[in-house]
Amino acid sequence: MINEIVVISGKGGTGKTSLTASIIPFFEDLVIADCDVDAPDLNILIKGEIVKERDFIGFQRPVIDYEKCTYCGLCHTSCNFNAISDDIIINNSACEGCKVCEYVCPEGAITMHDSVIGKIYHRKTIFGPMIDARLIPGEESSGKLVAEVRKLARDIAYKENRKMIIIDGSPGIACNVISAITGVSKAIIVTEPTISGLHDLKKVVHLVKMFSVEAKVIINKYDLSLNKAKEIKEYLELMEIEVVLELPFDVEVVNSISNLQIPSTTNIEFFSSKKWFDFIEYLRN
Repeated sequence: MINEIVVISGKGGTGKTSLTASIIPFFEDLVIADCDVDAPDLNILIKGEIVKERDFIGFQRPVIDYEKCTYCGLCHTSCNFNAISDDIIINNSACEGCKVCEYVCPEGAITMHDSVIGKIYHRKTIFGPMIDARLIPGEESSGKLVAEVRKLARDIAYKENRKMIIIDGSPGIACNVISAITGVSKAIIVTEPTISGLHDLKKVVHLVKMFSVEAKVIINKYDLSLNKAKEIKEYLELMEIEVVLELPFDVEVVNSISNLQIPSTTNIEFFSSKKWFDFIEYLRN
């Protein structure tokens, strides 16, 4: 059985990716998956050589043969997404690929064609194979792309007999997050002691409970607001979710990230503490 661990957050900027990168060096037999496909950046710290890349087909979009088109307007009036203008021009960013326009066209002037919505990369790193992907800005179906990244990571894990997959998920509660947490062994939620941190934490806690995912919380930079950190812990106690770590603010973490170094591989005291190794042991089991 493969142990799949996802690191997520209610909002961006909590330190989710930096924490994910810090976890990775403590494991062997590992596959890494960056499922933050809208803004993938784990590869900045987990450097690796791209060994394979390919386009990802999200869905199909219509193409109009204007030599056949009689401009009858049926496609325009039938499109519920206003993706076809009254002068019969397709707005790809509004199109949902529903195929209604192809179905109603009396001249057969509209056909559906595969649409590339992103790229998937297979990298070789010193910590193990890594799969990451980048969604083309403005495209939809990020959840499908995340699902494909996870599938490829699992395929590698089974093929190479690797026991663990560590997933860097997206912030928020949208379909890409749902796709990242579905069926995982554990979810680690990273938050910060701010008003927005607590507000968005509540949303993602509701989400993991809805999907019956075992979750623990890390409060990053907890000492920047002890009152807000206390409020977060009180909320989590009511929700019966454990705060597994409280990470203090450390300028050396900022410096290591600025220097493109993984914080846990530099000489930072916290990452050699018993609390940190207890956390790693929890992930391992």
